[in-house]
Amino acid sequence: MPVRLKKFIGTIVIIVLVTLYALLATTIAVGFLGESSGWVHLAYFFFTGFLWIIPAMVVIKWMETPPRRERR
Repeated sequence: MPVRLKKFIGTIVIIVLVTLYALLATTIAVGFLGESSGWVHLAYFFFTGFLWIIPAMVVIKWMETPPRRERR
């Protein structure tokens, strides 16, 4: 697969990932942390703020791998 196509697909995947992850994390926070203290909210959003990096790193690593050479 050409590098430019991989980067385009990876960019779209990361945008979708971040959007869905933010919606999910916020929905969970509203559902379970409504009556919690500010420190619990801070800890939750600190943790979830860094957690999305793991799948994004996998996508970026895939985007940066060079294309395989085709056998002729």
